[in-house]
Amino acid sequence: MSLIILRCMFLLCAGGISAIINTGLPSDAGALTPWLIFAGLMGTALAVVVGDIYIPQKRIDTISAVYFGVLIGILLTYILITAIEPFFGDSNNLAKAVQLIVALLLCYICVSVLLQTKDDFRFLIPYVEFVREVKGFKPLVLDTSVVIDGRIADMVHTGVFDNQLIMPRFALTELQAIADSSDKLRRTRGRRGLDVLNRMRADNNVDLIIFDRELPELAGQTVDLKLVLLAKHLEGKVVTGDYNLNKVAKLHNVPVINLNEISNALRPAYLPDETFRVKIIKAGEGPEQGVGYLDDGTMVVVEGARNKIGQDLDVRVTSTLQTNAGKMIFTKVESR
Repeated sequence: MSLIILRCMFLLCAGGISAIINTGLPSDAGALTPWLIFAGLMGTALAVVVGDIYIPQKRIDTISAVYFGVLIGILLTYILITAIEPFFGDSNNLAKAVQLIVALLLCYICVSVLLQTKDDFRFLIPYVEFVREVKGFKPLVLDTSVVIDGRIADMVHTGVFDNQLIMPRFALTELQAIADSSDKLRRTRGRRGLDVLNRMRADNNVDLIIFDRELPELAGQTVDLKLVLLAKHLEGKVVTGDYNLNKVAKLHNVPVINLNEISNALRPAYLPDETFRVKIIKAGEGPEQGVGYLDDGTMVVVEGARNKIGQDLDVRVTSTLQTNAGKMIFTKVESR
């Protein structure tokens, strides 16, 4: 609603400006001149509104780069022209020409520099990155091993990670080299990694960017060290399943998310052939099944315990089942 009101006010203001311009026209102006001015201004205003409607997603960092680049360029132009104005004397035309050229050059240079460095500043208006109280917004720098592994795509799809994912260009180059390898196994792994990246880029809910810039401190370093230094530069975290990269990152005090550690943390509390004690609460769906529950609410299905409701039994795990609704443990009564 606020955007609709803003656009209506913008069109009304455009019509008002055309009326003000028409009141200042000389008396000998043609009869069509006021209508042409009105049509031109209203057409321009409508084009701006239509463009705003059909470009709904606007990058704040790009807009900020252009805005502050032009602002800084105009400010530098004013300072420079003020300093050299005495040298022009009475030549106003030359002074205006030089001023326009200097403004064009400085605005272009400032906007170009800010557009190329916007990932470093990650600026929000007014050109500062406000301190975030939530630690989860740090960008995640992906390693080639974690992309080839593929589990990162499934984890992002579940919504566990809503951070910005960064795939460095040098890591992508390494992944492409693996996909083009003459070794069939390496080639399969590389192509799997590329497929995982394409799947994540096609997902509108995943914020994945390819980091193209080559920072000076990365020159001549190995890929693993480049990943660590880039994560440190962006104040982010390295996501990897590589043991050696994990150690290197910790040496540089860079936070690491190790998918293997996450997998171990999420593994079932009880593995097949382990035993524990559980109380049978009710009968199960099977003819001989009884059902009990662990302290965390996990359902335990016990074969051969249908007629032992209310008893505490020693059971042995046969299998586990993890579903979206929760975890189930299938057991049988432990024979003494």
